[in-house]
Amino acid sequence: MGVPESSQLPQTYTLFTPASATSPKICRDFVRNALETLGLGDLAESAALCTSELVTNVHQHTKGDVHLRAAVAATHVRIAVYDGSEQLPAPRRAPAEDTGGRGLFLVTALSDVCGVTPTGGGKGVWFQLNR
Repeated sequence: MGVPESSQLPQTYTLFTPASATSPKICRDFVRNALETLGLGDLAESAALCTSELVTNVHQHTKGDVHLRAAVAATHVRIAVYDGSEQLPAPRRAPAEDTGGRGLFLVTALSDVCGVTPTGGGKGVWFQLNR
């Protein structure tokens, strides 16, 4: 299957997962498979890694369910991860010996743009990869 024609865009994919240690893998695989199926394999690995980092943050910091939305447009792919916490994410400088704490830095480094959107009772943390 090739890249969708612009007349077929945008396309949106949605996934809901319960609060679970397996949620990052489920969401990562969902995004990777969707992009590869659409012929966007060149974006699939970066999108999967960024997705995994954002979902891991939800699992570690909010303990709530995850709502994932992937939107494929003619010019970009935008992935948003929504949760029910109003607490905004805050990047931190992790000491070299820490095994975690670098997720938001990875998302910032790998994506073309990223941000947070309050939703009134929660938030969506998102990133965009330009095509």
